[in-house]
Amino acid sequence: MRFLSLYRHARPEGVPPSEREMAEMGRLIDEMTRAGVLLATEGCMPSAQGARVRLAQGTFAVTAGPFAEAGEAIGGFALIQARSREEAIEWSKRFLKVIGDGECEIRQLHDAPDCMG
Repeated sequence: MRFLSLYRHARPEGVPPSEREMAEMGRLIDEMTRAGVLLATEGCMPSAQGARVRLAQGTFAVTAGPFAEAGEAIGGFALIQARSREEAIEWSKRFLKVIGDGECEIRQLHDAPDCMG
């Protein structure tokens, strides 16, 4: 099963991880890659460089960042392959131990046959 883990950081947007956090993250990424769990991961640029696009009743609205709800800003993502939701949760817990305060929202992804019928 594939899961998308969206990371929302507790630290102010644009504050980079420390050198120690980066080194620990590198080790965790290497471990997850060797285990065949990590399919992709990236951090996001600050919301000031982003935009939100909304469609409501046929009308588009585009809002340029930064976004006021700092606690809702997505700081990055990991696409993982896990045997269960519980395993995906355990990997996300390990990630949070490295990066510090924040939260991960974990969403299982549809496989192609799941969404065809």
